[in-house]
Amino acid sequence: MFETIAALATVTMAGGAAGAGYVGSKRFVKERLRFEDQIQRPGAAIVAGPVAALAAVPVVALLPFVGGGTALLFGVAVGAGTRAGARQIRRWISD
Repeated sequence: MFETIAALATVTMAGGAAGAGYVGSKRFVKERLRFEDQIQRPGAAIVAGPVAALAAVPVVALLPFVGGGTALLFGVAVGAGTRAGARQIRRWISD
């Protein structure tokens, strides 16, 4: 019974971290970095993901039920959100 509750808590925390990372990075790129040319380079999302994952490692180490996979998932979500925000800026410019 406890294992089921722990697994559910782990999945919920990992999903919440990934969702918050994606939405937060997309919003930050759209609102704050829309006039920066560097965000349109393909390497921006590739750099943002690992940096976010490394920043999440100390936080994940302090939380129960989560591990390195959660930090990795958070980094992937931040990279995807950065790319999606940059893509949305390009669509606004072309319209």
